[in-house]
Amino acid sequence: MAAIQISNVEKSYQSAGKRLQALGGVSLQIEQGEFFGLLGPNGAGKTSLISIIAGLNKADAGTVLVEGYDVVKDYRNARRNLGVVPQELVFDPFFTVRETLRLQSGYFGIKNNDAWIDEIMENLDLTNKADANMRALSGGMKRRVLVAQALVHKPPVIVLDEPTAGVDVELRQTLWKFISRLNWEGHTIVLTTHYLEEAQALCNRVAMLKAGKVVALDSMSALIKRISGSQIKVQLAHGELPASLQHLLIAAETNAAQRQYVLRVTHHDEIEPILAALRISGCILEDLQIQQADLEDVFLQIMGSDKGKVQ
Repeated sequence: MAAIQISNVEKSYQSAGKRLQALGGVSLQIEQGEFFGLLGPNGAGKTSLISIIAGLNKADAGTVLVEGYDVVKDYRNARRNLGVVPQELVFDPFFTVRETLRLQSGYFGIKNNDAWIDEIMENLDLTNKADANMRALSGGMKRRVLVAQALVHKPPVIVLDEPTAGVDVELRQTLWKFISRLNWEGHTIVLTTHYLEEAQALCNRVAMLKAGKVVALDSMSALIKRISGSQIKVQLAHGELPASLQHLLIAAETNAAQRQYVLRVTHHDEIEPILAALRISGCILEDLQIQQADLEDVFLQIMGSDKGKVQ
């Protein structure tokens, strides 16, 4: 049984008399124990999809199952199995941190949960703020409490919607250490983030959304290899990139002082033909660097293309 099963989910909104499609038939399956990345530019449909998974919004069509429970027909069990860290800072200003977490436990009918609450606060460095009022906390501390709230009922599936947006390095390190531990213990983690280096370091598998549709879905290593491969950066002292190499061009920076090109290569044995083409065209090479592409390169290529759908 999948941790999350999303089947043909559609969602549209009415705005100024126009119908805007947020999700156009999204289907994907997140397996038990995965650390899964859900990526895409602003407006791609990530938050709409998370809202539907969490039961905060209802899909126009399609189904979503969390641990086998339909989020509409069996919403109580679906929500018991899910913890969501929202993107927005939402808090009750009348309670302390500990009271907030006890109240959250009560929503799920959990009594005498202080031992787990203490463990969460310790792992998120909130212990010394346990008796502080929520309104007195900094933005970063409030975000830690949001993470703690999502974890108080020990959900098997945890969804993190931009959990480190605008927070300091210390919180990021503390959060990822704890979340990685939970993932190692068997919890399924779903992450949306604009920090692609975080996604690359943490996620086993990634789905990319563009205009409400899945345009890439694969393991992290396979996605980087299949979509981008390696790169060769050449800087020319004389000449310009020949037409025979233009189809490999990823980026270029040319001015009176330098001519620098980044080319896509799939295998290292393609490098010599590139150098030969440069020699034949009369180019003089000043510098050459070979580097492995990363998730940011893949993201930019996919989001800049209307073709590159990978399933």
